[in-house]
Parts: sequence; C-alpha cells; structure tokens
Amino acid sequence: MKFGANLPNYGPAATPATMLDWARRLEEMGYHQLMVSDHVAPTPEVEHLFPAPFYDPFTVLAWLAGITSRVRIGTTVTILPYRHPLLVARQVANIDQLSGGRFVFGAAAGWAAGEFAALGVPYARRGARSDEYLQVIKAFWTRDVVAHDGEFVRFGPVHTAPRPAQPSGPPVWIGGHSAGALRRAARYGDAWHPTSVTADWLVHLGLPALRDTAKRLNLPVPALAPRIKLRLTGRPLPAGRVLGEGSLEQIHDDLVLLDRLGADTVVLDPTFPGQRRDADRDAADLAAFERLAKEVIDLEHERLR
Repeated sequence: MKFGANLPNYGPAATPATMLDWARRLEEMGYHQLMVSDHVAPTPEVEHLFPAPFYDPFTVLAWLAGITSRVRIGTTVTILPYRHPLLVARQVANIDQLSGGRFVFGAAAGWAAGEFAALGVPYARRGARSDEYLQVIKAFWTRDVVAHDGEFVRFGPVHTAPRPAQPSGPPVWIGGHSAGALRRAARYGDAWHPTSVTADWLVHLGLPALRDTAKRLNLPVPALAPRIKLRLTGRPLPAGRVLGEGSLEQIHDDLVLLDRLGADTVVLDPTFPGQRRDADRDAADLAAFERLAKEVIDLEHERLR
C-alpha cells in the first residue's frame, strides 16, 4: 500500500515558499504521492470552505514536476466539466512527460452550482459531460490523432502529441460517492477515489455499491484509492468519526482496515473545509506526517509498522 499527501494549494498560508517546503519535506520523508485540489472560479459557496487564494492545480503540478524527482504528483480532484477536455488532456500529457511519468489524474463531476454558473457551464449536465470528457481525454492519450469520426465528430481531426510518458496514460482516479460517480469509476477509472468517509459507510455501503455497479456493467471492479483526513487528537474520538481522524491508534486501525480492503494508495488530507490555515497549522500538519512516517507507516517498504 502506498501513501500520499494532499498538499494545501489554497488559503492565505499557501504561497510558493510554503508549497515548496511541503513538497520537499514530504518527498524527503518518503511519501509516495503529492496531490493538489481544484477550483477555477471560487464563488462565495466555495471560498467559504476553501479560502482564497486558490492556486491552479496544473500550474502547481508543472512546477512540482521540476522540483521533485521521485514522488508521484496529481489532482484530487480535477473538476472535469470546468475545462475543455482537449486542454485537460494536453496539460496532463505535458506534465506527465515533464515529470517522467509520475502523474495521477484524479477527476470528478463537481458540486458547486455557483462556480458552474460563473464559468457558464450547465450544472445539470455535469455528469454527462464528465463521462464524455473522460472518453475524449483517454483517446487523446493513446492516439496520435483524435480523428474526425462518429465517436469524436465535434472535435474534428486533432493532433495529440506529445503523448503522456505512461504508455496508456496516467492512472485515472474517479472521485464522488453518487450512483453516477460509481458508474463513472467502473467505466473509466483505474481506481475509485472516495473522500472523507466513515469506515462503516465504506465497508457496508460504498464498496458493496461499487462492486454491484461493476457487476451490472460487466466490468472489473476498480482499485480503491481513498483520500482520508489526517487529524491527530490527544484522545480517541467517539464512533462515527471519518477515517483518519482520532488518536494515533485509531488512525493506525483505519489504515489496517484499508489495507485489508485492498487499498492500493491512501492519500492523507490535513485540510478541512473552512479551516483558516497559517504557519503554525502547516508546522503541526507536517509534524503529523512525520510522526506517522516514524511510528505507523513504513514508507520504504510500503506497509504498516
């Protein structure tokens, strides 16, 4: 099992200097993956939860490709309907080349109706657009030309070079918990990427629904690659907490469970909606990552201690 981190790319404390510090320290600790989040036009409903400034994920990841050497980089998650699929496909392919094949493409349909309106994108069609855009993006990564044919008629003949460094394109992780998201994960995803869930929900509702969906579609069940919280507390938290919150022992138990469920990668997320981040918060979160690496996770051997 691999372990990643959600690097804070938003909020008053997010600066090039702080993001550089996060990237270098997490790579030095041995974490396997660095992920960043996505919003394009933070309207009040978004800014309330994820305060400005919000750094563009593709710009940040292109920069991280040049200042890291080993750690994988990616999005948790790209909001698919916000950008033209040919642009996204080319951005990801370029960064995958620049990073030597280290990109992971997390994607979802989005939730902020006000942000859709600001961008002139129909909110009601976000699921259908996401499905279409994933088909276009994956075709772009594996063909020299996206041809003018029945499948992609509205795009015409488009040259796609450079292809991604990874032969079939970067791994695609599909976020979301809805029935549509589970269908999207089964059809287009290498992994399902649920976020901020409880153990009971994942074991008794989420994973059974994913398996049932894949079975109905006669498709393989995608891998599990969840993003869970990272919030260390001095005392154990009561039942009902989300995965990754609680005492060190509770977090260890959560990771044992995810390992038993066959999780391929777990992304640890120290950010919380509405949280006002500052230098002290950054220092505390990085200390938590370091403590996990020393006491809970054997990063070198990709296993738990």
